[in-house]
Amino acid sequence: MISGSALIAMMSDNKTKSTKPADKTPPKSPADPTRERATKRLSYESNSSHEGAMAAELTALEEAFRKFAIHGDTRATGKEMHGKNWSKLCKDCHVIDGKNVTITDVDIVFSKIKGKSSRTITFDQFKEALQELSKKRFKDKSNEEAIQEIHKLIEGKAPIISGVTKTISSPTVSRLTDTSKFTGSHKERFDPSGKGRGKAGREDLVDASGYVPGYKHAGTYDHKVQGSK
Repeated sequence: MISGSALIAMMSDNKTKSTKPADKTPPKSPADPTRERATKRLSYESNSSHEGAMAAELTALEEAFRKFAIHGDTRATGKEMHGKNWSKLCKDCHVIDGKNVTITDVDIVFSKIKGKSSRTITFDQFKEALQELSKKRFKDKSNEEAIQEIHKLIEGKAPIISGVTKTISSPTVSRLTDTSKFTGSHKERFDPSGKGRGKAGREDLVDASGYVPGYKHAGTYDHKVQGSK
């Protein structure tokens, strides 16, 4: 038999359990694939627009710097520029005018701005180098005006691609290419107009026409015979 105290304890426990509030949290619904894809797309578009805004913030000067920095170097990142490309930029953009600024000035400024153990300059160092050259390039202007003018020479520019190499005209070249002055076996390879004779100029071909070589009326015999008939 259950004692009275034990029975009272059991009734108290049952009452406590019955008065405990029920968990009314609704069960989680299964994930919606369409909604997840839409969320990811919006996040991607947001990141893309942010990157596009960052790219748009690039100045025309920095864009020109990057174009020249990667010129001729497939491994270049566009963040640093070698001395060769720096010289090309100054030449193509007419920073070098041959009077106030020369190629020597450009090389001196590059060596001065770059680090002692470095072979390249960054964009910030590039602007410092332009500031140095602007003082020589535009002597009659203030420092700020000179910097603006030298920036205008470079902004929006790109490396100039060299065209086809022009033929050099000289007496030596003309003498070596004038077929009328060729002698010996070389002379036999060209006709009087200078056109190559092909195989006939390289090999001795047997003349089976029946005429003596050099005969002026070669090939006229058949016409004469047919005409007499």
